[in-house]
Amino acid sequence: MGARFPGAGSFRAIILAAGCGLLLASCSNNANPAAHDATASDNPDNWTGYGRTAGEQHFSPLTDINDGNVGRLGLAWSFDLDPGNAVSAPVAADGILYIATGYSVVRAFEAATGKLLWEHDPKAARAAGRKLRQGWGIRGLAYSDGAVFVGTHDGRLLALDAKTGKERWSAMTVSADDGRYITGAPRVFDGKVIIGHGGADVADIRGYVTAYDARTGRQLWRFHTVPGNPADGFENKAMEMAAKTWSGDWWKYGGGGTVWNAMTYDPGQKLIILGTGNGAPWNHKIRSKGEGDNLFLASIVALDAATGAYRWHYQVNPGESWDYNAAMDMQLADLEIGGARRQVLMTAPKNGFFYVIDRTNGKLISAEPYAHVSWASRIDTKTGRPVETPGARYPDGQRFTMWPGPIGAHSWLPMAFSPRAGLAFIPAIEMGATYSDAGIEKIDWKRTPGMVMDGGTFPDFAVNDPARRHGSSELVAWDPVRQKAVWKVRTLGPWGGGVMATGGNLVFQGQIDGKFTAYAADSGKPLWRFDAQAPVLAPPISYRSKGRQYVTVLTGLGTSGASYGALIPVRADYRTQARRVLTFVIDGTAKLPPAEKADLTPFDDPDFRADPALAQFGALQFANHCGICHGGGAVGAGQAPDLRMSAIVPVGEAFTDIVRGGALVDNGMPRFEELDDRTIEAIRHYVRSEAAVARGK
Repeated sequence: MGARFPGAGSFRAIILAAGCGLLLASCSNNANPAAHDATASDNPDNWTGYGRTAGEQHFSPLTDINDGNVGRLGLAWSFDLDPGNAVSAPVAADGILYIATGYSVVRAFEAATGKLLWEHDPKAARAAGRKLRQGWGIRGLAYSDGAVFVGTHDGRLLALDAKTGKERWSAMTVSADDGRYITGAPRVFDGKVIIGHGGADVADIRGYVTAYDARTGRQLWRFHTVPGNPADGFENKAMEMAAKTWSGDWWKYGGGGTVWNAMTYDPGQKLIILGTGNGAPWNHKIRSKGEGDNLFLASIVALDAATGAYRWHYQVNPGESWDYNAAMDMQLADLEIGGARRQVLMTAPKNGFFYVIDRTNGKLISAEPYAHVSWASRIDTKTGRPVETPGARYPDGQRFTMWPGPIGAHSWLPMAFSPRAGLAFIPAIEMGATYSDAGIEKIDWKRTPGMVMDGGTFPDFAVNDPARRHGSSELVAWDPVRQKAVWKVRTLGPWGGGVMATGGNLVFQGQIDGKFTAYAADSGKPLWRFDAQAPVLAPPISYRSKGRQYVTVLTGLGTSGASYGALIPVRADYRTQARRVLTFVIDGTAKLPPAEKADLTPFDDPDFRADPALAQFGALQFANHCGICHGGGAVGAGQAPDLRMSAIVPVGEAFTDIVRGGALVDNGMPRFEELDDRTIEAIRHYVRSEAAVARGK
């Protein structure tokens, strides 16, 4: 059993469970020829949005690289990136490749040669203030009509000139001190650009999305995903309807429901479709007195694209209480189901069920588990509601082992859908957790001040079980018509990379061990593999420039995976890991330089003498403030330095200058100005203790 502390959130629970030991002694393919991309880009040579098309299929129809010649795929060029998050999706248009990494640093390259054309740094880390304590940097960007769009951690939405990188306009989408921040990619549709935000695990906030005029930056409309205080009135009839599904003084907690990742546009229905987040706090008993469905949490919500007016919704987890958000990518397709062509939306959210939904009305067509599920026996197709397992809501402080755990059976890294194969390809996760809220005061509950995450429940990972410690993952080829797996490939650790499918009968995915692999889409047979010398988690893209098809992917371990710390079975050193842009082409001959060997030697600390009580207090404070970036158990996983190897830690004055003084804010290290000397010294003492353990002392 891992350590448990009040108010644990998902990544904090990972951090505590992983690191606070000192506190506790193939079947045949069923390709459907009727399946096609109803929202294909006009130009298959380009990849202009996060999922290429408005329907977010993460599918390129190009066939120049295919299952017959992919063995000849070679490196065309590479570009070394600065430290910072590189787990983001590029876009490409008219022979130019655009990437956003770190805290929204945007670069443009000549796609065929890798020549850097321009770079734009919005200085978001310094502008973010306390918002920097949550989130890990940007996940993607968008291109449309000569402009590149990107969000920033401090909440701006920027439009950059695609030729020069100069700012065309900037819109502040959040308030300065509200806890909201942006890590997701904007989407562009019908001359508009839309952005959401994160923050519901950090602050008492109410989710919303905002649409702007893509040319001018003028705000067009805003849709809140959960209702506010009824005494203030409701913005629209949808919020009035949603309020009837809440109880108590929910608005005091914000409610949550942030749209931090998934958005999909259906041009046929003129719908912008949102995937909404979990509740704030997670615990339904605190948030809403354990009553009501709490719309529109953990829901798929369709809005009129022109006005932002509510059209329909489907809620995957009524009364959500486990961080089972519906923020994973959603893909559109037309499928032949039961002898009729259906316009569908497909999604594989965290809760472990694969959903096929009629996107014209939001009605459930089918849902079946694609991973191990313990919280529900099935989804009732008549009502659309899950049939929950008794005890799943951890009643009366009881413990319940949930599969999937709060990491989910599918994280934010996207799946892909191939209309050629008729299959979805899911980077699936197998990892459970035990939930309980014993010891939490559920009346007049308040977030613990300064805590990075606080969900009002205790998810506990079985990290001391060798068979389950690191979890497992698979690339699953899923038939959405028959609702069953066609093939599976086991992948390393608890987290596989984002997925891309192509018209050449190929599926590309990277792994945390640095393998970037192309599989046959119809069989799962590995056809090509490249050693990237660093974890490959970012979703790949494919496009054509000067008559040749290219594949591009970014390397480096960052974002939420860095929080896993000791749960990650490979080491990715913050300072030396190879964060790069890799671009491939048939018969490419470029080579990577020899891999730099990381020095993972713990710092020398001959004068250190452990104080168990101080280390125990420091472990809790490290989990509350530091582990989300520096890794569970002080085991760094690449987003920030492994502090056990940092020569700064033994020097108290320098450590304090960074933690409280903000000396490294520009590097993404937030300032914790409220921490007193005792707390800072306890954190430092804990890290020194863990370094001593790593040295074998």
